[in-house]
Amino acid sequence: MRILVTYASKHGSTEEVAEAVAERLREADLLTHLVPAAEVEDLDGYDGVVLGTALYMGRVHHDARHLLKRFHRALATVPVAVFAMGPRTLEEREVAGSRKQLGASLAKVPDVEPVAVAIFGGVLHQADQHFPFNRMPETDARDWDAIREWATDVAEVLYERKPVSAASTSSGSVSRL
Repeated sequence: MRILVTYASKHGSTEEVAEAVAERLREADLLTHLVPAAEVEDLDGYDGVVLGTALYMGRVHHDARHLLKRFHRALATVPVAVFAMGPRTLEEREVAGSRKQLGASLAKVPDVEPVAVAIFGGVLHQADQHFPFNRMPETDARDWDAIREWATDVAEVLYERKPVSAASTSSGSVSRL
């Protein structure tokens, strides 16, 4: 199976998580390509897609929005997993707010039904920010164990959804994460 792991990142945190996800998928023997969302030209030949995006001011990164809009028909035909980076902490209220923001963006492409969705903590470096955000405390709320566990779960779901030959039959169904 060929899997595209693509990401939309402003300061590099989402890219780092996408790299970790891609590495875990490779460890699961999935042929994985890691490409920034802005550089994706087509989805031909991919059996699944993992999209990572940063959340800024309640919105999905513009490169991720553009990819979803541009390729929504193709994304509707393959398993898609989505993760977003956003909350400054992993407090339930902040994670729920980020999940709502991501859900609102995904609702704009209703034909794309992710098999897995995750919210991971974000990173804030004061030097990367403009006023007034450069006054906020530095944070790195990424939980690397949770990220790797999610990527392992995604690999399992992608294997379950792999193309079945015409001679094969299946009596089971794939559940969504």
